[in-house]
Amino acid sequence: MPQAGLVNAERIAEVIEHYAHMEGAALPMLHGLQERFGHVPEAAVPMVAEALNRSRAEIHGVVTFYHDFREAPAGRHVVKVCRAEACQSMGGEAVAARLASQLGVGWGETSPDGRVTLEATYCLGLCACAPSAMVDGQLIGRLDSDAADAIVAEVAR
Repeated sequence: MPQAGLVNAERIAEVIEHYAHMEGAALPMLHGLQERFGHVPEAAVPMVAEALNRSRAEIHGVVTFYHDFREAPAGRHVVKVCRAEACQSMGGEAVAARLASQLGVGWGETSPDGRVTLEATYCLGLCACAPSAMVDGQLIGRLDSDAADAIVAEVAR
């Protein structure tokens, strides 16, 4: 669970220092930053680049390439819906559209009250139980309209 809070250069440097000794430290550093702050702060990108002797563009490219890295904090609840082929073939798009509509947020967006973030993902490894989703880290398979309604009720609390 992220320890969101004050983002400052000292706290960013602590995370960078923790992973700096590792071979291939870029991804562990970025995961560490996201774990600590709930996202990868923009101010961290040049600091990570300098620590790894890389360009800011390279580090920014890593952050924006991987869907799991966030450039802004997520909502209190994170709903990830699989939109890969197996889930699509089992009616996942209708369930995904229902979730987006009922939650009132678009893909990759957080509700204005910070209650929920809705994210698309492209395989949760539950293809045999498609369509699937992940709510606050808990996997849910065999999604249907009733399950979508239950997710909306769960994150409304």
